Amino acid sequence: MKQTRLAYAALVCGILCIGCSALFVKIAALPGTVSAFYRLALAAPPLLVAWVVARKPLPARRDLGLMSAGGALFAADLVFWNSGLLLTSAATATLLANNAPIWVGLGALFFFRERLAPRFWLGLALSLAGMTLIVGAAGIRQLQFNQGDLLSIGASMFYAAYLLTTQKARVANDTLTFMTVSVVAGAALLWVVNLGLGLPLTGFSARTWWALTGLALLSHLVGWLAINYALGHLKASAVSVSLLGQAVVTALLSIPILGETLGWSQTVGGLLVLSGIYLVNSRRK
Repeated sequence: MKQTRLAYAALVCGILCIGCSALFVKIAALPGTVSAFYRLALAAPPLLVAWVVARKPLPARRDLGLMSAGGALFAADLVFWNSGLLLTSAATATLLANNAPIWVGLGALFFFRERLAPRFWLGLALSLAGMTLIVGAAGIRQLQFNQGDLLSIGASMFYAAYLLTTQKARVANDTLTFMTVSVVAGAALLWVVNLGLGLPLTGFSARTWWALTGLALLSHLVGWLAINYALGHLKASAVSVSLLGQAVVTALLSIPILGETLGWSQTVGGLLVLSGIYLVNSRRK
């Protein structure tokens, strides 16, 4: 009972931490590739130290490739999401990015030939209806979304690809090893991208550095380690549904911190999106 309570406490902690991600990105106000780089780069040293101290063995070459690919996909997810955050509200970007389970289901259908229950299609319909309300019916009719909304949807697709690609790698490797390799690989890729784009990686204000530090250490390192701990003691279905609470955390915090407001269409649309994702996740027991 005590261990279960600790796992739930860790899950709540993780949700609160990752729910702050959008706020840190907004406050930093840097190009998406730059804030994404520092989210991984600043989280890498503590992970490397922990990995060395724990004396974890090197993963097999095949698993190393999968983890590195996962890191690259996660880096792309961060670039799209961070860029979208600067062009739309934090709540909208987070809600749209939470469609990742929908794309995971579609990927499983087309690539792994998994049969999907009717509950999945109902969840997909609810989620798409919610997306319509969030971006606006006029945008749907004209096939012209807000750029920030499109980037956020793209982020959810990259995150889904990340989950599908690294699924096998997680089976044969522990959480610390997987996180360390993927974070280092993603940070290295983003460093090259930023150099290629000629974007400065220094000369930021103290406020920006504090935001980047919070993004890396609080949202990424503490948040995901806490969530992974909870996954070791709670049912994955319960955890996956609970993680949708990050959108609520972001929406609530963005009101006093960023001065954003939520209209009725965003509120109703967000509820539909979360309801759809809940149905998709609850199909697996």
